[in-house]
Amino acid sequence: MTLTAFTLLLPTPHPCVLAIPLFSGKVAAGFPSPADDYVEKTLDLNELLVQKPAATFFVRAQGESMLGVGIHPNDILVVDRSIEAVPGKIVICALNGELTVKRLTRDNEQWQLKAENPNYPDIVIHEELDMVIWGVVTNVIHAL
Repeated sequence: MTLTAFTLLLPTPHPCVLAIPLFSGKVAAGFPSPADDYVEKTLDLNELLVQKPAATFFVRAQGESMLGVGIHPNDILVVDRSIEAVPGKIVICALNGELTVKRLTRDNEQWQLKAENPNYPDIVIHEELDMVIWGVVTNVIHAL
């Protein structure tokens, strides 16, 4: 999944708080159950999705190489630059000047950027490759 045509969205220094009701009951994904009639608390999506505002940015995904982890074309990825990029994390990185999102892996001392779709090749990281990791994806926002 290459992000060549991307929109980089940075948080504002003083985001407005949008408190949305969070109901205490859970929605059954199997058999229906009675819903609770009261609100547990309010939920600010900034609080839920952005742990470190100064280190967080949003980017829109393009392509289908990460469908296996639920990243679809046009999804918004929440990326935290303060999280260490360790094996197993999904990262945004610049490869030879183009942004991509992949899972960072290490196998027998060999670092790779792994696609989560068998139709796309993994990328072996080597010295000749110009690569910079921009951050770790923490959340994915997509419409149904």
